[in-house]
Amino acid sequence: MSIELVPGSTDLRTLEQIWRGKDHLALTRESHAAISASASVVTAAALGTQAIYGINTGFGKLASVKIQPADTAQLQRNLVLSHCCGVGEPLEPATTRLMMVLKLLSLGRGASGVRLEVCTLLERMIAANVTPIIPVQGSVGASGDLAPLAHMAAVMIGAGEALFEGQILSGQQALEKAALTPIELHAKEGLALLNGTQFSTACALAGLFDCWRLAKACLVTSALTTDAIMGSTAPLRAEVHSLRGHKGQIDVASAMSGLLKGSTIRESHRKGDTRVQDPYCIRCQPQVTGAAVDLIRFAASTLETEANAVTDNPIVVTETGDIISGGNFHAEPVAFAADQIAMAVSEIGAIAQRRVALMVDPTLSFDLPAFLSPKPGINSGFMIAEVTTAALMSENKHLAHPCCIDSTPTSANQEDHVSMAAHGARRLKRMNENLAVILGIEAMCAVQGIEERAPLRTSDALQKAITRFRLDVARLEDDRYMANDIKDATRVIASGALVASNGADLIL
Repeated sequence: MSIELVPGSTDLRTLEQIWRGKDHLALTRESHAAISASASVVTAAALGTQAIYGINTGFGKLASVKIQPADTAQLQRNLVLSHCCGVGEPLEPATTRLMMVLKLLSLGRGASGVRLEVCTLLERMIAANVTPIIPVQGSVGASGDLAPLAHMAAVMIGAGEALFEGQILSGQQALEKAALTPIELHAKEGLALLNGTQFSTACALAGLFDCWRLAKACLVTSALTTDAIMGSTAPLRAEVHSLRGHKGQIDVASAMSGLLKGSTIRESHRKGDTRVQDPYCIRCQPQVTGAAVDLIRFAASTLETEANAVTDNPIVVTETGDIISGGNFHAEPVAFAADQIAMAVSEIGAIAQRRVALMVDPTLSFDLPAFLSPKPGINSGFMIAEVTTAALMSENKHLAHPCCIDSTPTSANQEDHVSMAAHGARRLKRMNENLAVILGIEAMCAVQGIEERAPLRTSDALQKAITRFRLDVARLEDDRYMANDIKDATRVIASGALVASNGADLIL
């Protein structure tokens, strides 16, 4: 499939499709004129006598140093090479590809002053799967994601390293094997490639896409748990949530109510149940998960805007010919969005962990066997699986600490407030991995618990989820090596298979 990238109006659905797939893509041809027009403004400025940052001056604290026109190409090349200071493990290829696409979208707005040839090379690298090696550490999320983007730009000029056909090669070798030619950077082009929030935004989007998938999986696991412990569905009634009015809460209650509709387990205890109210982890699921959904939606809106933004400096205004120094490279919006997603991930996991703890406790689970083992005592059942969820829940709580408040001055105090968006966004991957395990273990416990209610049956929608789950994870009878079961359960959750299996409307 071919995807046309429209600078300024590419939506999240398209970006997720790009991140999860390998579709052919290119900037819309309508963007080419604006790109070339801005390049013409920069070319003229580079030959002029007026000092313009990054075009005929040094960078950062060296902005007062004037650069001669003959040294323009060397200035841009030196900028790229000197900024290749990233450390740590390489960014995943899918997220690197997304980062390159985001850079294309930014340059495609026609306010960065690069030639069309620069965008074309990026397009061709993506099409040929020439994937720059991007160390994940080294950006403070202001003045752009300088180090990560420098490693991308380095490959474009034949330096650095890239992954191509399963091998890590020099940038020059990777381009040659893909029948591509390195580019010589003209005025401002190195700066345009390095300035921007594309690394932070790509990592935040990757975190968003997985978090959204897990939030939907959480509705299935929480509905399964509700039936496993014979919880009440009265707290899901629409009247309760419409009186408060929060959209996420209303949507979660509606989705869960639909999933549980028709459960004979629920009908079996509607009358004569001695319990007046369920614990908060059951009764307040719409309020907690719904609040997280609202937060995720808000962050998604921010990131969609940022994905389509010009985050370069200086900005080229082709209509007037002005080149304006500004601060769009400051990733504070991305940092806030990443912190919001992190809090949502942490809280979804926190309440899910309490549901797991409820199911394994024989004093609270409404007659389920201790630790969900058919033969407790000689068997420990899900005792330590619950401990694992507690460990991961606690880890996510620590990781959810806001990153955006941790500024530090850099570059001889010229860049004296930074966003820390890069590692704020990067930590979402680990948090989502932890959450997927928590929800996987919840599914293991909840499915086991529902099976203990036989001959009573859950709803048709949840039974479909159980059938799908049991394709990968067998019922626990006697104790066995459980680590592989947890891996399998986590994979079912993270893949979205549990949500897809039941046909319910889980569009949040």
